[in-house]
Amino acid sequence: MPIFDTASTVDASRPSPLGLSVPLPGKSDRDTSSPDRVNVAVWAPGLTRVEIAYKAPGDSWKVHTLPKLEDGVHHGIVDGLPLGTRYGFRAAVHEDTLPLSVPAPDFDADDAEQLLLDPYGRAVHQRGELLTSVRMDSAFDWGDDRPLRTPWRETIVYEAHVRGQSMLHPDIPEHLRGTYAGMAHPAMIEHFHSLGVTAVQLLPIHFHIDEQHLQYLGLTNYWGYNTAAFFAPHSDYATQAAQQAGPHAVQDEFKGMVKLLHAAGIEVILDVVYNHTAEGGPDGDTLSFRGLGEQRYYRHDAHGRYLDTTGCGNTLNFAEPRVVDLAIESLRYWAEEFHIDGFRFDLAVTLCRNAGNEFDPEHPFLKRIAEDPVISKTKLISEPWDVGYGGWQTGRFPKGWVDWNDHFRDGVRRFWLSDRGAADAGMSGGNVGVLADALTGSARVFEPSGRSRLASLNFITAHDGFTLADLVSYDRKHNEANGEQNRDGHSDNRSYNHGFEGRTENERILAARALSKRNLMTTLMISIGVPMITAGDELGRTQQGNNNAYCQDNPLTWIDWTQTPESHDMLRSTKRVIRLRKEFMQAQDAGFPDKGTGLDWFDEEGQPMTAARWHDPSLRVVQLLVSSEGGAYRGLLVINGNKDDQKVVLPKLVAESGAGSRMFELRLTTSELNDRRQGALVAAGEREVVQGNTINVYRT
Repeated sequence: MPIFDTASTVDASRPSPLGLSVPLPGKSDRDTSSPDRVNVAVWAPGLTRVEIAYKAPGDSWKVHTLPKLEDGVHHGIVDGLPLGTRYGFRAAVHEDTLPLSVPAPDFDADDAEQLLLDPYGRAVHQRGELLTSVRMDSAFDWGDDRPLRTPWRETIVYEAHVRGQSMLHPDIPEHLRGTYAGMAHPAMIEHFHSLGVTAVQLLPIHFHIDEQHLQYLGLTNYWGYNTAAFFAPHSDYATQAAQQAGPHAVQDEFKGMVKLLHAAGIEVILDVVYNHTAEGGPDGDTLSFRGLGEQRYYRHDAHGRYLDTTGCGNTLNFAEPRVVDLAIESLRYWAEEFHIDGFRFDLAVTLCRNAGNEFDPEHPFLKRIAEDPVISKTKLISEPWDVGYGGWQTGRFPKGWVDWNDHFRDGVRRFWLSDRGAADAGMSGGNVGVLADALTGSARVFEPSGRSRLASLNFITAHDGFTLADLVSYDRKHNEANGEQNRDGHSDNRSYNHGFEGRTENERILAARALSKRNLMTTLMISIGVPMITAGDELGRTQQGNNNAYCQDNPLTWIDWTQTPESHDMLRSTKRVIRLRKEFMQAQDAGFPDKGTGLDWFDEEGQPMTAARWHDPSLRVVQLLVSSEGGAYRGLLVINGNKDDQKVVLPKLVAESGAGSRMFELRLTTSELNDRRQGALVAAGEREVVQGNTINVYRT
């Protein structure tokens, strides 16, 4: 039974950094060079004394009491922890106060006990339901890989799931499908390139577990919004070969994915879930934070009950500086060690609630990010709401942030879908003003925060909700497969089934649905702001009306790459409108302006819009003339939201020479009938027939 020199061990031990780190040499420490010797530190304010239990590869379990306690941090030097060592914490059960590493014949974490995960652990080993942290290093050959720093103006985000993206791809070898390696396979990179996206935003890849009720139903948390370890990649997304080789191989596969995507010019953004943990409500599992210091890690009300602003049973307490530290250091770790380009923050309002549980745009978390030399240079995307009081905060995040814009989502859906459904039913449709606001970046929402219109992350669909194909095919959600009697998921979807619920062979309905999909995708790409596509929408992916498929890890949620006439047409349309955006709406010298100048509105007669026309409830036709910051005309958008064709007078322009008319070139139309007219020239001031429920895009 080894007994270490107490004085030297205590002298070298330190309370930071938290987790496992290389110890500093003590005054009389004779063995600081050993790579198996580590400084262990854990913030466990709920425990009087803490033991680390650990098992080196090929060895038996041992325990060691951490001898020092400073401000809730238990720390000590521990020998015999080589790379690959599994470990965890527990309340000390030994009376001995010396920092002893002793064999523990009466203890076997593989058989009897769930140790507490290290909140700073770099990997998680899972054996059945038992989880342990793993000691890791970060060695990897990055070569000349560097952050891409794609400007927001040029960014097109593609939200994807690591598993679902490649599970059914016929050109990806079967052993790579559904993995990090599959995400970066040449066939997938070719798809991203041909589509034109610049960034892949991955649904959560932090280590997560399945909720108990899903396990009872035989389902899984497919989306992954149930994080158990904020520094560890989810090993199930690695290839079988990497999983069998161990955590470092999993880590290398993830880094290899990032490196290959970067080499292809594609940024990697992570969807991160710091608002709650997988421990759930007070009757949930004790995996880490609850056992280390429940009262400090989680929010509680005045009666000691859990405060839940996430809908997931618990809420991490961002009024606690140590919790803010945890999130900041996790973000920095992923940016530095994994070369991640940006982060999308799930339920971001929860991360900015102060001690009074109110949203604070000056919250220390936001200030820490702004001051951090690494994190502040990454892309920062907020989901600007949670389920708590005052939880809707779109537009109130500070400079440097881009917000998911639900105004855009709801307004575009309403104009092209629910209003059209009302009109088809003989009722009045809505005014075009809601679409005009979306096209120009919801300026009234974002300008009070001092940000430009590029602070709007525009989306029509996301992982949560209907797919694009389902938006135009279902009036109601169909979530029966989730095992909750269709009670889960949103009921207000602003969708329109075009006269029949679900799948149909009716050619008229199919044509109407295809037109609506083109209108939605085109609106997304021609609007000011940063567009985000949901993976598979470019192919017409359906979830058969399930708008909350978080627990469906099966072909319902995986992308179907089977080529059909419908998927071919949708992919072709998506590629065209993305090329159009890049052609003349994205570049700094020619693109949509960030501010309000350079945007001029006209009615169907080519006359400037007046307040009276904007308030006309029947108005469904509008024209937007776009100029660059230098004043040169660049493009014209003509929207006809009526059922019938409309004769529209294109606005008159003054030529740069000072006299004469100018021409508009039709660059894109969502009208299948008029598609053959692409490239046609129309003089300014002349009449143009615009088909009902279509968009025409011209270049001057």
